[in-house]
Amino acid sequence: MAACAKAGVTLSFCDPNGRFMAAVNGFAPGNVLLRRAQYRAADNPAQTLAIARHCVAAKVANCRRVLQRALRDHGDDGTPRAHALTTAANHLGHRAEAAIVVSELDSLRGVEGDAADTYFQAFNHLLTTDETAFRFTTRSRRPPLDPINALLSFLYSLLAHDIRSACESVGLDAAVGFLHRDRPGRPGLALDLMEELRPVLADRLALSLINRRQLTAKDFVLRENGAVSLQDDSRKTVLVAWQQRKQDELVHPFLGEKVTVGLIPQLQARLLARHLRGDLDAYPAFLWR
Repeated sequence: MAACAKAGVTLSFCDPNGRFMAAVNGFAPGNVLLRRAQYRAADNPAQTLAIARHCVAAKVANCRRVLQRALRDHGDDGTPRAHALTTAANHLGHRAEAAIVVSELDSLRGVEGDAADTYFQAFNHLLTTDETAFRFTTRSRRPPLDPINALLSFLYSLLAHDIRSACESVGLDAAVGFLHRDRPGRPGLALDLMEELRPVLADRLALSLINRRQLTAKDFVLRENGAVSLQDDSRKTVLVAWQQRKQDELVHPFLGEKVTVGLIPQLQARLLARHLRGDLDAYPAFLWR
């Protein structure tokens, strides 16, 4: 732990369900000028709304892309499944457009909530397994009540850790966000940046693990309180897949350069820092292509 603290490596502790519990950080002087700019922007309603708009619009667009990719991979054959995915994708397209033009933060949160409901209502159509244990009905968090939710929550915790570390490493305060309200102990900014990356980095991996039968119903356990969690060995399977996924390469939509998936949180944090410093007119949220 001492070596990690000295090297600036954050150690995060999660419970068996993948829920973040605590983190150990070494001394981090950060960047006072950048953080002052971040705090001023967070206290400015216009700047807050502008940044939050891009985060939400990108999230909704990326969710839509996940549905469209499923239609492309499995064929738009006129079945009820294809119809449901097409309808949901069209609605998400309208929600992404609405996110860019809303004039209030609460309205933006309403757009995001409606889009999330539409996306998760269609999520079951993205699964190709016949196992009844993997029937998805609705998103449940604390605690997750089925295997899909348990897997998503675990992956979201891993993603939140990476984004929080990225924010801190570039000098941003991970606790001060724009879309998520300030709350003691909550990394609001990390959650903001996480929104646009969930569909691409976490949801797609969850679908792959299940559809490729890398995880089955036996990999999950039902607790006495109704919570569902991954078995110990199964968490290792997910962690290995997560690290492998981070080694994949893609072309960053804004930078136009080929990068590894694992670098995306770091790059997005740097782009936000450049915007807050005034080097970029707007925050270029990550749009998956």
